[in-house]
Amino acid sequence: MANIAPATAAPAPDEPLAAPSADTQMLTHVEVHWHEGAREDWFKFGKPVASRIIDRHVRTESYAPEQVFALVRWAANEHGTIRSSLDIVRTVARGEAYTTLAQVDPGGDILLAVSGWPKVAQVFRLIDAIEATGIDPCVVAPDHWRHVHNRLAIAAKPRAYKPERHLAWLARWRIIA
Repeated sequence: MANIAPATAAPAPDEPLAAPSADTQMLTHVEVHWHEGAREDWFKFGKPVASRIIDRHVRTESYAPEQVFALVRWAANEHGTIRSSLDIVRTVARGEAYTTLAQVDPGGDILLAVSGWPKVAQVFRLIDAIEATGIDPCVVAPDHWRHVHNRLAIAAKPRAYKPERHLAWLARWRIIA
């Protein structure tokens, strides 16, 4: 599968991530803004390898290749909410194809993208259900996030991500990697 990196690119999903070397890995930088009540960006999940505060309203978090994070973006004006979105993104390695995404440099493999508060809230509930089983959403099978994206796009109910599915994903990842 094209989305699985060789064993040298990243540790197995259940192993701790070592600090990346600037020579060997390309980091993905995500800029988040926080202006209370006007524009609020945050991560629903993700494990950055570095973080940098730009000013009191902006910070950048950096991710190594093959990491997965969920970026939530919300904005409002005097009339109420004008934007709410959630993107689940897998970071890419040097030379790998990617899709550009606002605030994500250089971009990534977009596994799930929803907009509108009802869909964002629905994905929050799915993430919470995964966490309730003891599974870290950062290591969920990328195909599951794609499945959720596709099912929500047609207003259908996505399948639950169960521990059995996760064990199958880890076994597959070890064989491919």
